Amino acid sequence: MAIVTVAAIIPLYNGGRFIREALESVFGQSEPPDEIIVVDDGSTDDGVAIVEELSRVHPVVLLRKANGGQSSARNLAAENCRSSHIALLDQDDIWYPEHLALLKRPFDQASPTDRLAVVYGNLDHVDANGLMVAHNCLDVYSSKHPKTTLEQCIGQDMFILPGASLVDRNAFFEAGRFDERLSGYEDDDLFLRIFRKGYLSTYIEQPVTKWRIHSGSTSYSMRMAVSRMIYYRKLKEMFPNEPRLNKHWVRDFIAPRFFRSAVHDFISGSRLGEVQRMELTWADIQEIASELPRRHRKRIRRVAPIVNLTYRGRFTNIARLMVRFAASTRK
Repeated sequence: MAIVTVAAIIPLYNGGRFIREALESVFGQSEPPDEIIVVDDGSTDDGVAIVEELSRVHPVVLLRKANGGQSSARNLAAENCRSSHIALLDQDDIWYPEHLALLKRPFDQASPTDRLAVVYGNLDHVDANGLMVAHNCLDVYSSKHPKTTLEQCIGQDMFILPGASLVDRNAFFEAGRFDERLSGYEDDDLFLRIFRKGYLSTYIEQPVTKWRIHSGSTSYSMRMAVSRMIYYRKLKEMFPNEPRLNKHWVRDFIAPRFFRSAVHDFISGSRLGEVQRMELTWADIQEIASELPRRHRKRIRRVAPIVNLTYRGRFTNIARLMVRFAASTRK
């Protein structure tokens, strides 16, 4: 069996508040990585200085590039590492001490014919201060691990979190690396393409990472909403409906998934009075709804005039109620 070597890869963009704790969790691994690569993606805060300080004591390689998003930063690190496997860590997340030991074990036991490409684990959800919010949070967010069908991969978020995964580097490049257009959903996109290449994944039920969710997380940014629609259109192109095979990939799996996500984003924006977010996601809702069955399209068209008038007039609560009504009657 081949020896598993690991490169820890951390993209950095204005992460001065969290990067020290993230790196210290890498230094504290019971089985340390063979390489540690931080990619500065055009930061303007003190995060880079913190990395430089730590690199005087620990073997950290710091790469620099113009801002292009975490997908491009991860790709650059993967291109410049020598290890057989890559372990991804976001700047605001924290590895448990046994993180790498647990994720490496299935690879150590596998043979090349097993085509094992991804090992990933459960997560504990923590807040901005690192305080516990939920143990084993994937038990709540997603019930099926690992994903074994295309329907599971495209009909719902995969919840293979980069910061809780170890990926075979050859499979990473064979699948085409991270799509650098995406700043959100780039992980689902990559792991879907690895799945489509015939590779296998293994899931570890034990939490291996503290997943920090806070107001500055990518999930709450406008870039995430833009990325969602890029990925939606990409999936539509990859998996068009095939009526002759009775496979309606877009109608039954892709459109409902992204419709739910866009509706949730619209409702969140309405509660915060974020009219720009509402305008963006309302356009997304209407585009996605066009791929749903006709009766659902009609419901969206029926409430559209009211939604258009109310959110633009800042009556965001009425707009929220109309969208919630249209979504709740989809079933």
